Amino acid sequence: MQIHSFHVYLSLSMGFLEFGSICSDFLFKFLVIGSAGTGKSCLLHQFIENKFKQDSNHTIGVEFGSRVVNVGGKTVKLQIWDTAGQERFRSVTRSYYRGAAGALLVYDITSRETYNSLAAWLTDARTLASPNIVVILCGNKKDLDLEREVTFLEASRFAQENELMFLETSALTGENVEEAFLKCARTILNKIDSGELDPERMGSGIQYGDASLRQLRQPRSAQAVAPQPCGC
Repeated sequence: MQIHSFHVYLSLSMGFLEFGSICSDFLFKFLVIGSAGTGKSCLLHQFIENKFKQDSNHTIGVEFGSRVVNVGGKTVKLQIWDTAGQERFRSVTRSYYRGAAGALLVYDITSRETYNSLAAWLTDARTLASPNIVVILCGNKKDLDLEREVTFLEASRFAQENELMFLETSALTGENVEEAFLKCARTILNKIDSGELDPERMGSGIQYGDASLRQLRQPRSAQAVAPQPCGC
C-alpha cells in the first residue's frame, strides 16, 4: 500500500504511474472528485492506510495513492488520483481526469452545498474522462448523522437518475470505504468481461497488469511466443 502527495502539477498526470513491482492482472485509474471539505483525502487515506487522517488540510494540486486488491479472483492495482476540490484549482486538476476508468464522487451529508454541486462534478467526469466512466456516489461523514442536511433517499434518487452506484461512507470509522472502491472496481471488471470496456482501447483507464494475461486474451494464432514469467 502506497500513498504519495504531489503539490506540483505533473505531466504524468494523465497516465499510469508505477511504484514498486507488485504483479497484478489489471491496473485501473481511479479519481476521487467532489467539493472541498467533503473528506476526499481522508477517504483515500483510510482506504490506503486503514486509518483516519487526523491532520487533513485542503489538497493542493493532487494526491496519489495506490493499492492492490483482490476482486472476483483477479488481482487489481488501483491507481487513485485525489484532486483538489477548491474552485481555484479546477482548471488544472481537470487534466487529471483523462483516461480514468472509475471515480468516487464525494459529497458531505452535512453540507447541502456540496450535494448541490454534484451535477457539475459528474458532468466534468463524463466529459473529460469518458462517457463510460464507472462512478460511485459517496455520501461521506456518515458518522455525523445528527448534523445531516442531505437525506439518504434524496441522494439515492440522484444516483438512480444519473445511473450511479451509491453508498454512504465514513472516513472516520472506515464504514463502507473499502466497499466503495471495491464495488467500483468490481463493476469495471464485469464490464470488461461483458465486452463493454476494452483494456486495449486508448484512454480506457485500464491496463493489463502482466504479459501473460494479455496473451491469454489474444487469438491462438497470435500466441506464437510463449508467455514470459512475471519478473515482479
